[in-house]
Amino acid sequence: MVKLNKIYTRTGDDGTTGLVAGPRRKKHDLRVESYGEVDEANSCIGLVRQHLAEHPDLDAMLMRVQNDLFDLGADLATPETGKRLDYEPLRIAQAQVDRLEREIDLLNADLQPLRSFVLPGGTPAAAALHLARTVARRAERRIVALQACEGEAVSAAAAAYINRLSDFLFVAARWVNDKGRTDILWVPGQNR
Repeated sequence: MVKLNKIYTRTGDDGTTGLVAGPRRKKHDLRVESYGEVDEANSCIGLVRQHLAEHPDLDAMLMRVQNDLFDLGADLATPETGKRLDYEPLRIAQAQVDRLEREIDLLNADLQPLRSFVLPGGTPAAAALHLARTVARRAERRIVALQACEGEAVSAAAAAYINRLSDFLFVAARWVNDKGRTDILWVPGQNR
């Protein structure tokens, strides 16, 4: 599916990039920004995984998420044009969303209900998960904006996946904070 012989092509020197199928787009195009932000979230998750030696099950979940995020990037980089393609484009499947929901439920079962909002922090893994969560939320905002553009299509499964991902990352951050016991909670108005 992917073959990279040469890393630089010079074709982007004019400020455009090629999608998987379709015309070239400006690098600041909302579709390009959408999959770029998905890539940024993926990179943040790569950093998280450096802190998970004590949590191999969560590390395995995040490795699956990283792979899914490449699928999501491919989905976004292959806009639906209504034209028949010579291949089946890679799309996020509802099964990927369902798996993420099951993993959220699995981690969340170990947590006590929240009494307040959680301040990003705690263990290094939790802090990195919170950063990944905020980047995933930004990617979601870009994808939702793309969905709202006339002539641009984003599948319901792709939009659901990125929405669910930030929920997963939030629950995972609490889970690595000793199953929520070392979460740092917001105290409204504490410093007035």
